[in-house]
Amino acid sequence: MGLLDTALGMLGGNQNPNQGSDPKLMLMQAAIGMLSNNQGGGLQGLIGTFQQSGLGDVVGSWVGTGQNLPISADQIKQALGNGQLQQLADAAGMSHDSAAGHLAEMLPGVINHLTPDGTVPEEGSGNMGNLLQSLATSFLGNRTPS
Repeated sequence: MGLLDTALGMLGGNQNPNQGSDPKLMLMQAAIGMLSNNQGGGLQGLIGTFQQSGLGDVVGSWVGTGQNLPISADQIKQALGNGQLQQLADAAGMSHDSAAGHLAEMLPGVINHLTPDGTVPEEGSGNMGNLLQSLATSFLGNRTPS
């Protein structure tokens, strides 16, 4: 099993059965799936989407080494559009608005974590797998997969 599979497994159905279905965890799993999906452009594609939506300064702060600028749920909706946001919401079993709100809370930290030296890793690099696994461990905290 590769590092990406391990990270996604930690966030997905292989979690401790006593934890139940945490919608935020499911949303995080869906978001990481989106970031690791080369068809959607992965991390580079997501950053490009935010830049094209006029949010280049905001997403740039997440990639850079300084303080992360906040983003609102409405800005998430603007950048991702209804289709992509609805897919994430459906995967997490939550409403469109809830997904946008949770992504507004999570994405700055997620992208910041995936770009620790202030640069976007190359698609397909082993480094991205290590970063995704590290992200899964950070997000889960003391939760351990079964």
